[in-house]
This record gives sequence, structure tokens and C-alpha cells, in this order.
Amino acid sequence: MPIIPSELVSFSEVPSALDLKAKLLANQTLLAESETHVIEVVDVLKSYGEVLDAYSKNLIYQAESQFLVPFPLFKYLNGDKSFAKIWQHLCHDRINFEYAEYCMKAMLWHGTGGMDAYFDSDAFIENIAAIIEVKRRDPLLGLLHPLFPQFLPELIRTAATTHALGQFWRVMSDLFIDLADAEADKRVCSILDVVDFIKAGLVAAAGNPISYGVEIGNKHFWVLPPEAGLTFLADVAVPYVEAVFLRGTPFLGTVSFNAQAQQISPDQAQFCYGALYADPLPTMGAGIPPSLLMQDMYRHLPKRLDLLYQNRTRGEGDVRVKICRSFQKSMFCVTNAAIAGTFPHGLAGTTADQLAADEAYAEAWAKRLSQGRTDCLAV
Repeated sequence: MPIIPSELVSFSEVPSALDLKAKLLANQTLLAESETHVIEVVDVLKSYGEVLDAYSKNLIYQAESQFLVPFPLFKYLNGDKSFAKIWQHLCHDRINFEYAEYCMKAMLWHGTGGMDAYFDSDAFIENIAAIIEVKRRDPLLGLLHPLFPQFLPELIRTAATTHALGQFWRVMSDLFIDLADAEADKRVCSILDVVDFIKAGLVAAAGNPISYGVEIGNKHFWVLPPEAGLTFLADVAVPYVEAVFLRGTPFLGTVSFNAQAQQISPDQAQFCYGALYADPLPTMGAGIPPSLLMQDMYRHLPKRLDLLYQNRTRGEGDVRVKICRSFQKSMFCVTNAAIAGTFPHGLAGTTADQLAADEAYAEAWAKRLSQGRTDCLAV
């Protein structure tokens, strides 16, 4: 079935880095204004918010209740080990928590932000040493730790990242559901309203403390204590955008993993495999494109968006491709809001140095974003 002409984009309509920079400095939206875009972004974020609710609860459950469990066979069940729940899981009638773990591992591997810096601190090493001393009473862990002394510390870093991401997604889930309510109440009527709403939510949550502790026996141990000073925006949200929206991880089938082919940069900072760069192909993998997430969102699509997709191209035949494109549009809006909320001088500078700092900030972001799927910004 041929693609509807209105969905085709000419090269002249794809914004360049200069176009993106100008939009950022003028406080304009990266995504073009249209009624259809508002429906796509608001509704896909509503479905995403419902999925993030499940992701957040499971990540926090894993970090708190499956902490250093040698064989966490039931980690996706949130404590419900009934036969019905296990059968439902085996039949794959469930949320794909593998995608949530992919995002967590991307954050852990790329290691940006204050949380990663804290992992290298003496305070963190001291805290986990006390935890390991207690957990070594487990026969298997007691055997593994002397043989592989970095094994348990790495598992604890993983658990900390898991919990922090769960806290981040808790805020974002509520924010996206509130956005849908605001659009239904006509408080949000445009893409600019969407970006401003998300920006306000991010700014309001910016200073929320990120902490994490575990109970072992009858004693509490801090992994990320309050005195570490970790906060929502700087130490989790921004590293999440860096690791998941932008860098990501090389996906099987898109590049060669052969070292001689040199298709994967040895510099992780140069990676561009994140959600904003993903080709909308339904491979049903967790990485790029995030097809497992598309499947989860498909199960929660609002009726209005479902009807919109039914009237485009192949109806149900390519619905996950359509969800992926709408999701990328929404993530450009979220990124737009994050950039707007983190300008060095908030676009309110008056001196030459302040104006130059904001311009350099916009230019750096524009260069990175221009390599992404900017073709979706115009249609």
C-alpha cells in the first residue's frame, strides 16, 4: 500500500543544525505546530506514562526486594508468585520489563552525571564494604567475592542505578498522565504548551533528592545516602537523556560488531544509537529501535490515537512503526523542554558573555540533534 503523500518529507523541510539552533534560541518548539502533532504527542505520552508506571514499580521492587539475590528468577513478578501470574508471564501476556533494564544498563555503562561520580567516591566504597561484609554470609556470595572482588560492587552499582531510574520514571509517569489531563481540560492546546508543561514539571522536580537504602536482616544500609546530595535533574534526568535518548548502545543488525570493520566508535561519547536516532523498524528488540517499548505502548494506546493510526498507511500492519515515530516526536519535545530548562542563563542574559554562553549551549545541542530523526519534526 503506498505511503500517503502528506506523510512524505522533502529534504528542504528537514531542519538543519542552524535551524534547530535558531529555534532553541528563540524559545520555539523543535516539533512543528499542528493539531495532529498535539494528538500524537499527548496520546503517545499518555500511553508511555502508563507503561512507565509499571516500569518504575518493577525497578524499585527489584532494587529493594531482589537486592543481591543470586538467581532472581521472579524479579519481573513484583512479589506475586501465584500460578496465574507465572502462567501469564510465560505466555508473555505482560509488560516487557527487559526494555526498562536496557535503559538502566545504558545509564550504568555510559556513566555520566553525579551518580556515577559518587560510585567512585570513598564514601560509596565504605558503604558497600559494610553491605558486602554482611552479604558474604550467603554461601554462594561468600565464595564468589574473594574470587571476583569487583563482582558484588558492580551488582550494587547496578541496583543503585535501577532504583534511581525507578524514581525518575515515577516522576515522569505522573507528569505525562497530568499532561494528558491538562490537554483534555484545554489547558494545553499546542506543542509549545506541551513543551512548557513538561519544562515546568522538570523544573519543579529538579531538586528532588535521590536516595536508596536496603534492609538486610533487621539493619538498614545506605547505598545512595541523602548526604551524597544527588538530585533528580542533574544526577538522573540529564544522564538518562544522554544515555538513552542520545548515546544508546549498538543494536544487532544495524552495525557490524567486527572490530576490523570499525563501525562502532571506541569513544562512547560519540555513540548515536539512542531513541532520537532510531530507525522505526519493528525488530522487537529492547535496544534501538525500542520495539519492546512500542509493544507495551500499543497495549495502552488511547482510542483517539488508535483511530488516527488506522487511517494512515497500512492501518494495524505498521502500527509499531507509527508508534515509534510518534514516540520520537514526543521525545524531541521532552528534550526540547529539558534544554529550555537548563540554559546557562535561561535565555534572559543581558551581557555579551551571558548571551554567548546561551548561544554556545544551543549550538552544541543543535549539532547533536541534527543527526537524529529530524525528518519527523516536520510531519
